[in-house]
Amino acid sequence: MSVPSLFEAAQACLAACDPAEKVALTQGHAAAFARGELCIPEDTPPPQPIGMPGRPARPRLVHPRELPKRGLGSVEGRAAFLHAIAHIELNAIDLGWDAVYRFRGLPAQFYADWVGVANDESRHFTLLRTRLKSLGYDYGDFDAHHGLWEMCEKTAHDGLARMALVPRVLEARGLDVTPGMIEKLGKLGDAETVAILEVILREEVAHVAAGSRWYRWYCEREDVEPRARFRELLREYAGGYLRGPFNLEARLQAGFDQEEVDALLALAPARSA
Repeated sequence: MSVPSLFEAAQACLAACDPAEKVALTQGHAAAFARGELCIPEDTPPPQPIGMPGRPARPRLVHPRELPKRGLGSVEGRAAFLHAIAHIELNAIDLGWDAVYRFRGLPAQFYADWVGVANDESRHFTLLRTRLKSLGYDYGDFDAHHGLWEMCEKTAHDGLARMALVPRVLEARGLDVTPGMIEKLGKLGDAETVAILEVILREEVAHVAAGSRWYRWYCEREDVEPRARFRELLREYAGGYLRGPFNLEARLQAGFDQEEVDALLALAPARSA
């Protein structure tokens, strides 16, 4: 009997529409991969063109400008915040699996890293959804946006750009904003949410570090100078995502070097102080 393919497993996780099913498939396939039960075939058809992954009927997806701003002082405001983070984590499951599915012929450790990331993100989503339910809400009760997946589509053709822009720009944004959210929620006495965000922040450093590692691997393979190319990619794709203040300590832990941090500060000078 043939061993199931990791690419088929990734495709199944991407296609799942129900969030609970996506989480269950992710955790099941990640465990199977860790046991050596999913092969990484050398000879396989190319990946299908990128499309929107499976999504439930709700939440309604809107432009980020259409999302109302709510304070954290009310239960509804806190639930809306949790919902926004849960939506990011659900997208992050798909971002991990798409890296596995889309980029072929890479070292086995590449696939192990991104399967692990997808598995972590599934845990984060579950923690946030459970907390959201404890406040009387559920995933889908608020509108959301799909900006994360748009960057995935833009980088489908280029693993180097994907590693630069998804982990090292979009996910790294979480490193910048999460400490402030932890501080605000701590002052409001929301210890349960704070504990969840502390877990997510700690593990996201490792996810961004994986992006840094594989970005530099791609640069070395393609004989590209990584710092200069990262600046080019930031200008080409990511100007709207560069907003300070930056969590410089976490970014350095996640594989940025000082020159890259200085470039970020230079590209977003008015908002990085």
